[in-house]
Amino acid sequence: MIRVYVCSCFGVTEKQVKEHAEAGACTPRQIASACKAGTDCGSCVRRIQAILGRGNCPRRELLDQGMPALASETEDLPEAVELPEAA
Repeated sequence: MIRVYVCSCFGVTEKQVKEHAEAGACTPRQIASACKAGTDCGSCVRRIQAILGRGNCPRRELLDQGMPALASETEDLPEAVELPEAA
């Protein structure tokens, strides 16, 4: 089996990036959160963007609305708390 490395800093393969994308990661930042790819020297970020493309992402609509797209991002969000106005 031939492994095509996307991120040599962390040993992340193209297959791993695609698996994270299938799990809902739609942006290089979400890929970085999942496996650290792109967080060291940054030379792989363009390759990650190319793998992700601008294709159909089942959660892209959420991202476009500024909402979290991954389940792990929504689990840690606190309930909305109304703060008193400053005097």
